[in-house]
This record gives sequence, C-alpha cells and structure tokens, in this order.
Amino acid sequence: MKIELLTPQTARDTLNDLVELLQDVVDSGASVGFLPPLSREVASNYWLSVFTDLDAGHRLLLGAIDGARLVGSVQLELARKPNATHRAEVQRLLVHRSVRRRGIGERLMRDLEKLARQHGRTLLVLDTRQGDRWERSAQPVKSFSRFTKRSSARFLWSPCRYLCASVTIPSLRS
Repeated sequence: MKIELLTPQTARDTLNDLVELLQDVVDSGASVGFLPPLSREVASNYWLSVFTDLDAGHRLLLGAIDGARLVGSVQLELARKPNATHRAEVQRLLVHRSVRRRGIGERLMRDLEKLARQHGRTLLVLDTRQGDRWERSAQPVKSFSRFTKRSSARFLWSPCRYLCASVTIPSLRS
C-alpha cells in the first residue's frame, strides 16, 4: 500500500477507481455530500469538477494505491483569500469498504498533514457528521479542537502545532 499525491493527469487516469470508491463509500452510509444510490454519472461529474480544481492548483488529492487499484483518497482544498493562506479544508476522506480497518485513513491523514505543511498551511478544518466514527476518533488521532453547530461537527487542526483554536458557535436561534 502506498500513498501518492495524484497529479491532474494521474487522477484522470484513475477516474474509474475514483468513481467506484465514491459510490462504495456513499452506499456504505458515509456523509460526503451525496445520497445512495449514487449513479456513475453523478460520481463521474463530481470527479471531473475536482480535476478542474487540481488543474488550477486550488486542490490537492492524495490516493491510497493497493497494487494497481486506488482504494482510498483525501482532498485538501487550499484557501485562496489573501488573509487565509495559512488555512486549508480537509475534504472527503474516502476508504473502500474492502480495505477498511487497516490504517489507510490514518495514513492518508498523516500524509495530508505533511502536504499541508509543505504548502505553508498551519490550520486545517474538517467537517463531519456529529456522532460519526471520524468525529469520535479525530481527537485521539490528532490534536483536533472541536466545535459544533447544529447536527454537524467541525474540527480545527494545526499541523504545525502552534495554532489551534477551539470555538463555540452560539445557537442561531434566540
């Protein structure tokens, strides 16, 4: 198993694996912005939009490769505003059901942290559904600080270990 930074061309070359991966995690109940059953067309269109961001340099994509098959991925969306160049958002940590519980997600996140540092990012943000396995395991795995708003949880993580904030958002209802 190896973790690789996928170039736009490499990502395009693995489109079939990426589509299958997204369909698998959605079908297994992951909260990644899609509802099951996820059609091949919708999944393909999603990845094509990711490729556009890769081409523009606004997003980075790591892939977990097992033999010749991509079985996991995670994305880092780089903030583009001039006052936010220290920040990035972790998006869609995906691991195929057939290879879960082997530490692939943790390896992807560890390599993503290194990648964030290489790009000068000192604060990572991750959204997850409250009560999800990731929410329960995020703080022990890495130094995430947690704040919640309604039914979602958001984690702030400082890969450089010097900027980490915990914020409570007051209810929007009076």
